Amino acid sequence: MLWILFALGAALSWGLYGPALHRGQVALGSPMRALLCVGVAYFLIGVLVPVAMLSYQGELHSFTMKGSLAATLGGVLGAAGAVCIIFAFRYGGLPTYVMPLVFAGAPLVNVLFSMWLHPPKVSPNPLLYVGFLLAASGAGLVLYFKPQA
Repeated sequence: MLWILFALGAALSWGLYGPALHRGQVALGSPMRALLCVGVAYFLIGVLVPVAMLSYQGELHSFTMKGSLAATLGGVLGAAGAVCIIFAFRYGGLPTYVMPLVFAGAPLVNVLFSMWLHPPKVSPNPLLYVGFLLAASGAGLVLYFKPQA
């Protein structure tokens, strides 16, 4: 059940990501300055922490090509998402609009792609598609009824 705490930590981190990134981008006056800061943070946390931990555990070896390529693609997709969010802010999007679209759309993409990658053994429950509609409707309702700043 420890995984739930980490999942909640990710939700908290990513829920705060948009507003923090938007504030930084506005204060820096440039989306590329903001992206550079994101890159520095990714380097500090995404490179130095695992290098230190893997070194400490004596596991800084035995990387497979397949695993390395898949994990790097995941990193590229994460960084591309950050770029898309930065440019959404650059072209007038606000965190109260951008982030609900991102976080309502991402689970839908994830489930559809995961089902394609790992086809289910049985046909999905029709309520899955109701869930898709509810997620999309929920994002729309959040966007439509959000408090005005």
